[in-house]
Order: sequence, then C-alpha cells, then structure tokens
Amino acid sequence: MATVYLGLGSNLGDKEENLYRAIRKIEERVGKVISRSAFYHTEPWGFESRNTFVNAAIGVDTLWAPEEVLKHLRGIEREMGRLCKTSGGKYADRIIDLDILLYDALVYESPGLSIPHPLMTERKFVLEPLAEIAPDLIHPVWHQSIRDLLPLLTDQQPAD
Repeated sequence: MATVYLGLGSNLGDKEENLYRAIRKIEERVGKVISRSAFYHTEPWGFESRNTFVNAAIGVDTLWAPEEVLKHLRGIEREMGRLCKTSGGKYADRIIDLDILLYDALVYESPGLSIPHPLMTERKFVLEPLAEIAPDLIHPVWHQSIRDLLPLLTDQQPAD
C-alpha cells in the first residue's frame, strides 16, 4: 500500500461541491482518503480569470501504481466535465483539476507524469493545504519538510 497526496482545484460552477464530488469518486476508485485539508479560496495562477479557485489537498492510501492512479484521476475529470488538460503552459478555467503531488517518497518521470509534481513548490495554493495535512512529509527531491518549504515560497505568478 502506498500513500499518494493529491491536489484538487475548481473554479467553475459550485466549486466546493465539485471538490466534494471528486473526493467521493477518488475514494471509490483510487483508495481510502486518510486526510483532507480545509478548502482554500485562491486567485487564479498562471492565467487571468474572473473566477477564483477553491483548492484542497488529500492523502489517499492506494494499491494502485502511479500511472493507474493518474488514469483514474483523468477519468474522474472527464466524467465531471473537464475535457482537456493544460498543455504548453496554457491554463484555463476548469470545473475540476486533480494532480498527483507526491506518491510515498517516489521520484518518477514518464511522458505523462512527473512525481513529485514539478510545480508544487512554486504554488502556495498547493503547499498550504498540503502542509495542513502532512507538515512533516519530506519532499523527495528537495529533502525538506512541506512545513519548511512553505515559507520559502515567493508565490510569484508565472509570466504570461
């Protein structure tokens, strides 16, 4: 059994209900949700929108390998109405966004998946909820706890 940490976000429709619905589907298909952060209301990151986000982090005990977890998450996103993922750094409004942040202490790279999530240490809306549920978790590349990484964050927006 592995513990996978996921980042969740929504900025369309009933954002909080979108997160609750996604969490229920994750519990059905990926594994037992063992921790959930509060919901954080945040501004869009990497693009301009009038729609603010609701973000959260969850910890899930799973029997699935990383690529299978990703497959389940993409299926949930499609079912909930997200038809295309971000590509080429072009972000857009979305009903649901589900990202693998960490998978145990694994460092993994494939054409469709990077673990740890390559931008997680640049995003307060990711680190803050993750620090709430797993402050002592050690980032497998930076070798620092999530709690210690959070104050290092500059939270600057990427250039458009």
